[in-house]
Amino acid sequence: MIQQIKVASSSNVSRVAGAISNILREQNSLEVATVGAGALNQSIKALAIARGFLIPSGIDFTIIPSFKEIIIDGKEKTAMKLKIERK
Repeated sequence: MIQQIKVASSSNVSRVAGAISNILREQNSLEVATVGAGALNQSIKALAIARGFLIPSGIDFTIIPSFKEIIIDGKEKTAMKLKIERK
């Protein structure tokens, strides 16, 4: 099963980058889920930092974005799902 990280606009970018890096050292893929522009911004910054952590050890990845409908507090929202796969 693919591990999923949920990122909010208030998420600490360095911690998210560390979590992404740790997962990709152990697994071949993960998903990052976001709702809203601020959360997506934090996710992209974290992915850029994580790539900097991983490249020196020979690990690189691709990002495959998609949309996903989810329910939050009884309301349907559109989330961005970023599938991260090791190259």
